Order: sequence, then C-alpha cells, then structure tokens
Amino acid sequence: MGITEDLADALARDAIAAAERLGDDTVISEVSDELGASSTTVQEAFLTAVRVRLAEQRARRHLDERLRRGPSA
Repeated sequence: MGITEDLADALARDAIAAAERLGDDTVISEVSDELGASSTTVQEAFLTAVRVRLAEQRARRHLDERLRRGPSA
C-alpha cells in the first residue's frame, strides 16, 4: 500500500479499538470528520479501511460460530 492507505489503515485500527474500548461507535465518525476537514483523500481511505476491518470482524465471528456448531446434518 501507499503512505495514504498505510496511515489511514493504522488510524482505522486505532479508531476501531478506541470505539470498542469506549463503547461508542461515534468515535469513528468523529475521526472521519476531522480527516475530512483537511483531506478528503485520507478520509476516504480511512473509511474504506474501517469498512473492510469491521466486515472482516463480522465474517470471523460468523465463521467461529459456524465452527462451534459443527457439521451440518
């Protein structure tokens, strides 16, 4: 990845972790708004990274649950 994507991804990881720690998903929106005020390019990369990481988390939880249930009959 390029520097924009690398920085946005690192910030996305931190924002997701902060949102989980605080129990407040608006942290992600607040960070996005701050980025948008100075760089819409970085904001877009950040939001993409957030979406990808959250989708991956949901898919992993689904896979873990499916494995816990075991084989289908």
